[in-house]
Amino acid sequence: MTQALDKEILSVRKLLQLRDLTIPSYQRPYKWTGRNINQLFQDIEVHKNQSAYRLGTVVFHCDQDDVDILNIVDGQQRTLTLMLAVHAIIQERWDDLERQDLSEQLENLKESLDDFMENQHFKSEISQRNLRQNYLEIKRLVCRRDFSEHHIDFLLNQCEVVTFTLTDVSEAFQFFDSQNARGRDLEPHDLLKAYHLREFSEHEKNLKAETVAAWEALESDELAALFAEYLYRIRHWALGHSARYFSKNEVGLFKGVNIDKIAQFPYVESLRIAHHYVDNYNSEYHRKIDGQMKRFPFHLDQMIINGRRFFEMAAHYQLQVKIIVSAEHGSTANFFGIAFTKQAQKILQLLNSYSARHRTGDKYVRTVFDCALIFYLDKFGTAELSSAIEKIFIWAYRLRIKQQVVQLATMDNHVLANNLFRMIKDATLPSDVLTLPLSTLTDADNKNNARKSNAEKDPLVKLFKEMNYYE
Repeated sequence: MTQALDKEILSVRKLLQLRDLTIPSYQRPYKWTGRNINQLFQDIEVHKNQSAYRLGTVVFHCDQDDVDILNIVDGQQRTLTLMLAVHAIIQERWDDLERQDLSEQLENLKESLDDFMENQHFKSEISQRNLRQNYLEIKRLVCRRDFSEHHIDFLLNQCEVVTFTLTDVSEAFQFFDSQNARGRDLEPHDLLKAYHLREFSEHEKNLKAETVAAWEALESDELAALFAEYLYRIRHWALGHSARYFSKNEVGLFKGVNIDKIAQFPYVESLRIAHHYVDNYNSEYHRKIDGQMKRFPFHLDQMIINGRRFFEMAAHYQLQVKIIVSAEHGSTANFFGIAFTKQAQKILQLLNSYSARHRTGDKYVRTVFDCALIFYLDKFGTAELSSAIEKIFIWAYRLRIKQQVVQLATMDNHVLANNLFRMIKDATLPSDVLTLPLSTLTDADNKNNARKSNAEKDPLVKLFKEMNYYE
């Protein structure tokens, strides 16, 4: 049952006077930009004659073991920006203020702001860069002649936030998610976070905070790309479905079964065995001696176990995809210690160097190649990997040669017409994939190069000829 909320409406001045405000290490980087700053100051200008102006919500987590510390669960972007604004006013305007009451208010705020800046550390380079750039922008704005003492008074005393304070961090995040679901559009992966937090088992409550912290430590943009560009497309294509856009309507693809609530259906038995075996193995005292830990055997096309395992799956594939894509796009001649053949090396070198690779259509084709290679590695590891790279290259890049214009729909239709993902899903051996028959292309198929002379110069065509897939 959700605990009672400590709710207050605080002016900006009272908010910034709160002692021991803290940005927890699990929070995302500070990402507001100059555009957000200017929008805030435009809002101040438009609403400066109102008796009050609501800036939004701030959610705090107050640890029961240290009630003086207020961890900002939601609202860090807004709160940090307000701190920068008041700090800039103190630095640039305080000495010249005519109103004694404003001068005294800023004097009272200076100590709490100084304490925060002394104690808060920002390890993220993104946060450091944006904080510096935004502070410089704010300094320019507060130094303008049209930013009057009335504006300063309005910002400090009429601009307000609604604060909610909870003592349970997981409930604080769930409350944040529920508020956002009502108020602003969330990314699909944010909706999945809220759903799977609610799916935690009763006996795993103590793991919620740790799980949330690990999720929040991942870059939001990276999570969005992980689900939209890789996990969603691989899972949907493997099912034989179109996979163009990952939206809120598609999040059901990542909702599975609750191990504790689902009936004893036969199809759940293998999941239940793996789930409990891994936990039991890792909790045995022997692990304190041998240091061995077993990860859950995730697979890209398997049914998802709701709750903790979903978050573990996301973290697992975020790391796996990052390693694979970095190695594949880099200059390395091996994957996970497995050396490539010269032909496979030549393919990867070409894909990372040919001049047209940055065109939109070529990026779509590269997405298909990357997804297929990731799915193959997830299914068969590094077995026959060089041969898989050759097969996936011919299968994916024949689309680039055959089409003058490659759009999102073109990419999607190509996959579904000769679905290698479905073949990988159904395969039991690498040979089931590597024996996929692919026809040889001719000049008549080549719509990407209108002239024969251009086709002869095309590095993709040259490699296709070298591999006997173009005549």
